[in-house]
Amino acid sequence: MNILQLEEKLKELSVRKDSYSLYGGFPNEAYCISQFENTWEVYYSERGLKTNMKIFSDEASACEYFFHLLIKNVLKKEHLSLC
Repeated sequence: MNILQLEEKLKELSVRKDSYSLYGGFPNEAYCISQFENTWEVYYSERGLKTNMKIFSDEASACEYFFHLLIKNVLKKEHLSLC
């Protein structure tokens, strides 16, 4: 999976856009993925800090990890709050 495919999957699942960034940066309380030099970073951004960062050597691995991270943490929370 690449960034464009990841973006499409997240749209299909109606994942809140304010819960993630596909282009890095420091949004508050959001999961982020970004390319940095020859690596890909996946992290949680909070108050201008990158936390729980994982580094990947390829886009596909980073995107798969990011997708499962969002499913586990964002969609699960949204489902629980509806119950």
